[in-house]
Amino acid sequence: MLNKVLLIGRLTNDPVLTYLPSGTPVVEFTVAYNRRFKVNEDWREETHFFEVKAYGKPAEDFTTRLSKGYLVLVEGRLIQEKWEREGRKFSKVRIMAENVKIISKPKGAEEEAVSEEEETAKSIEEEIKKTIEEETPFDEEDEIPF
Repeated sequence: MLNKVLLIGRLTNDPVLTYLPSGTPVVEFTVAYNRRFKVNEDWREETHFFEVKAYGKPAEDFTTRLSKGYLVLVEGRLIQEKWEREGRKFSKVRIMAENVKIISKPKGAEEEAVSEEEETAKSIEEEIKKTIEEETPFDEEDEIPF
């Protein structure tokens, strides 16, 4: 089975760091992704918001490196959280971040050299291509479970 997410988007707020009773750090943040598409002759745009979560050392690292407005590449997997309250069942799908790379900082943030940003973008593009090429191709004889 494969459960892999690659998402490029902007943080909508600063990451929020909390701790579990065991002392394990947990960070949560939301990434906005804009999709542009054409309907007839008009360009339209829709925005989607994805909740991201991470535990442990990466959680602390993401908290110190990221803030609102950063354009990031999130690499991770989907998780489904389930809970029950007052007899009603609820669930939510989130991205469990395994790695987050900064593509660019928002205007007004500490300036980086343009060449460094370009280098980061090229590196990310190469990693995405490499990841896609390494994935096991879908076998048409495999049964789809739905």
